[in-house]
Amino acid sequence: MNSERIKSIAREVIEIESNAIRALKSRINDRFVAACRLILECRGHLIVSGMGKSGHIGHKLAATLASTGTPAFFVHPAEASHGDMGMIRPEDLVVTLSNSGETEELLELLPLFKRMGVHMIALTGNPDSTLARHADCHLDTSVDREACPLGLAPTASSSAQLAMGDALAIALLEARGFTVDDFARSHPGGRLGKRLLVHIRDVMHAGDRLPRIGQDHTVAEAVVEMTRSRLGLCAIENANGQVTGILTDGDLRRAIEETGDLRSIPVSQVMSASPRTIRPDALAAEAAEMMEQHRIQGLLVVDEAGQLVGALNFQDLLQARVV
Repeated sequence: MNSERIKSIAREVIEIESNAIRALKSRINDRFVAACRLILECRGHLIVSGMGKSGHIGHKLAATLASTGTPAFFVHPAEASHGDMGMIRPEDLVVTLSNSGETEELLELLPLFKRMGVHMIALTGNPDSTLARHADCHLDTSVDREACPLGLAPTASSSAQLAMGDALAIALLEARGFTVDDFARSHPGGRLGKRLLVHIRDVMHAGDRLPRIGQDHTVAEAVVEMTRSRLGLCAIENANGQVTGILTDGDLRRAIEETGDLRSIPVSQVMSASPRTIRPDALAAEAAEMMEQHRIQGLLVVDEAGQLVGALNFQDLLQARVV
């Protein structure tokens, strides 16, 4: 098989799966709304279940729902028949995924769901299937053809299930008024959590660690302060504690090239006036964006009155795993 044939097959797979997902748009109807309302009215957890590839999609759907404001977890249907049914309560709601709608392990659970009074939403590729007929709400995820040339491996059907599941999760997110802060609380770990939870006050240098000097001091005194803090910058302030400038390593290099000996020169002559500042309650991720946008390595932190309260550099953001 030559390279052109390989690329042709891959493009065809993407085209088939794209068409399968596109076809779902016409099925976002009153049944979809009814499914959303069932979930919103659920007083317990959302239980997602499926076998094989549908089970893998179910795992992802449960995780997406849980992280976007809908308490959910996955229960393997085969394990449910051997004790895990104890994880499901009458106030819960079950979402089953099955392309055929005739998955034996799920059908065995139907009498138990009915006996417990548990409502069910089914995502299947066959509206006339057993699961579809017994569900309180059915969402059609059927596809014209699988991307697999044998028509056996779930490909387009899995993509359709995934897209329909994401549509449910995001519609529910909007309906619940789920916010960025809510999202952060469910993602406390890793870089994503850090970007949403870490504020400037958590990473800035303050108090004795803050490099600062009056605007009437000399460059030599500013260098001593910069060396002490190892931030590569020094805040310049007036007698009222308000920021009037910043001196950075870059400012020093440029001034040396132009002037030579700077030791006795007032720092106000070489500082950068009107420096970029940020509030202590801002997200640290905002500082990263500002530094990248303006190509700077540090920021001064000021309060609402314009008083200097802290400073940070890009290394601080790296250590906090914000970037």
